[in-house]
Amino acid sequence: MAHGHEQMRPRFLARFAEPNLHARLLSRQVAGNMVADLELIERTFPEGVGSIEMLCVYEVVDGRILRATFATGVKKLFAGPSNASQ
Repeated sequence: MAHGHEQMRPRFLARFAEPNLHARLLSRQVAGNMVADLELIERTFPEGVGSIEMLCVYEVVDGRILRATFATGVKKLFAGPSNASQ
């Protein structure tokens, strides 16, 4: 999807500009230089406001993330007025 700071920067800027974006760390496992985070992400999807679980696996070398891999779970839309027209 993206490699290096120059390709990643615009993607992160756009994502973090979302007004309803919120991530909650559910768990973290560390084995050597590998870190696995399970997060619950709440945001506005094209279909409406909802949440999705994300598994984030990071390889850390010299205090920097060398490689990141992400896997997403099932998207769940919230019931309510903001999703009523969806």
